Amino acid sequence: MSENQTDMSENQTDVVSEDDVLEALEEVIDPELGLDFVSLGLVYDVEIGGGEVYVTFTLTTPACPIGPQVSEQMREFVGDLPGVDSVHPKMVFDPPWSPEMMSEDAKFALGF
Repeated sequence: MSENQTDMSENQTDVVSEDDVLEALEEVIDPELGLDFVSLGLVYDVEIGGGEVYVTFTLTTPACPIGPQVSEQMREFVGDLPGVDSVHPKMVFDPPWSPEMMSEDAKFALGF
């Protein structure tokens, strides 16, 4: 492999993908339901700009008290990915979450 090809390979491994971020977010578990935020349909959007990752998410209900804990877990798990300098979780409640947003596996696990 030429030196140029090696440099290109190293640069590509430093770029995090949306799939990498979503995989890391599968580690964020709703303690009440015991399922991850991605399967529950609680992650609305992931944007990546350089080493900055922006995650827009919601909770199953605005009264749910785990918002700060979830934001911290997102910073931790996504922040551990190579090429990520900082993680910016943003909690929103519009559109409101509904069980239809869950993956088929999550619906099955919860009896929907």
